[in-house]
Amino acid sequence: MSHLFPVQREPTAHSQRGSTVRPAAVVNEFTESDACESEPNESFDAPVLFMRNPTEDDDVLRGPSVSPSRSLLAALVGFFIITLDALVVSVALPAIGDTLDGDLVGLQWIMDGYTLPFAALLLLGGTLSDRIGARTAFGIGLVVFTISSAACGWAGTLGMLVSARFVQGAGAALMTPASLALIGEAYPDPVKKSRAIGLWAVGGAVASAAGPLVGGALTTISWRFIFWINLPVGVFALWLLSAVPKSQRMANSFDWSGQIAALLALTSLTFGLIEAGELGVASPQVIVCLAVACASTVAFLLIQAYAINPMIPLGMFRSSAAAIPVVIGFTFMAGFYGMVFLVSLFLQQQRGLTPFETGITFVPVTAFSIVMPIVAARVAERFGNRVPIVAGQAAMASGLFALGMFADTASVAMLIAMMVPVGFGAGMAMPSATSTLLNSVPSDRSGTASGVLNTSRQVGGAIAVAAFGALVAAMGYQDGVRASFAIAGGLLTLTMFASMRLR
Repeated sequence: MSHLFPVQREPTAHSQRGSTVRPAAVVNEFTESDACESEPNESFDAPVLFMRNPTEDDDVLRGPSVSPSRSLLAALVGFFIITLDALVVSVALPAIGDTLDGDLVGLQWIMDGYTLPFAALLLLGGTLSDRIGARTAFGIGLVVFTISSAACGWAGTLGMLVSARFVQGAGAALMTPASLALIGEAYPDPVKKSRAIGLWAVGGAVASAAGPLVGGALTTISWRFIFWINLPVGVFALWLLSAVPKSQRMANSFDWSGQIAALLALTSLTFGLIEAGELGVASPQVIVCLAVACASTVAFLLIQAYAINPMIPLGMFRSSAAAIPVVIGFTFMAGFYGMVFLVSLFLQQQRGLTPFETGITFVPVTAFSIVMPIVAARVAERFGNRVPIVAGQAAMASGLFALGMFADTASVAMLIAMMVPVGFGAGMAMPSATSTLLNSVPSDRSGTASGVLNTSRQVGGAIAVAAFGALVAAMGYQDGVRASFAIAGGLLTLTMFASMRLR
């Protein structure tokens, strides 16, 4: 291990009242040799710090004195437009189809053209964030995302729009893990980091809530504005980023074989799941894709186990504090996105609501996901991260089980009431799980860890939409919905019990 975190004691009443803590600006990197040669200061209950001698690179890494809130705001704004773009397009698809003569498959690829590279390249984004620094990675991703948004707005054919959406997804994949790494660098204290991650999650929740409404409003002018709105927001985020200090960079070489295996596994899995909705699971094309995904996953794990410089050090996830949040990310997204997919389908096809009216029904749900991350941070400060993680998953599972039992006969108002616990629980569980993960890995691996977490989330959402859609097609709407919500609730129940091992 090339770096050591500051070793912190549990705070006491005395230390909270009277101890003096050294400014964060003087805390540099730590090495094992320095830790062995230094003795902790026992004169007060401040964090015990083992410091090495400064080097000429330290001033470059620290940069000028800048408020950490600027890093947080840049990460929040970037994550906001990433999440908004995943949802804002859905209500504009009919207008896009009329303008560009797109059929149903073409319109689906407008959506999937964003999510496919997003899911497939998140691991690469996490690796690049570690290798070139979170600030640089975030800036590159933001520029790519902003320019491709302009290209989406100016697209004259469906092919041009889908191609630009692929580039957008690639930019989003680079920005997402880097945004969490920026927060981790700006807030090394676990308590402050937990609060910052809560605010970051609020940005995504607000984008989720606003997506359908913003898309509907802008489409009344022109669907092109749903993409052009990203331009001023992207410029603002770049201005914020310009004052953020440079991030640490790792000198290790790329794990190219592992990266190729990971990209092949995720791309073939995502493509196979997308095509399964149209061709069926038994289609030879789908079977080949899923077989390639399985073989590539095995190859990836073997490469990571024996590589000198692995893309993902598997030992990093041997602790439950790192492994469980990654699995929670999968079950959380499967439950939440699976619910949005099924209920959206039900309200529009069975109840006759318009897409804009359907978007409004999700506002009460997402309102709780906006508020609860802040509440979860406060609860975690007092009781630890385990309490909001377990309570949040329990709430999500109860809401999904209720939807499975009563959705087909419930009124729209009752459907909203049953969805609220899912939004409530999502806002409680996921920010605390993210904080637990980042606190369990070395700071120079935060980009990799967040990349794995977000990949797990995206894959969970993709599998849920594909699998739940296949169940509805095979079993009929009523039985398929019941089975889907039962599976989603069951998965969250399993990870809820696993989360009880966390401290």
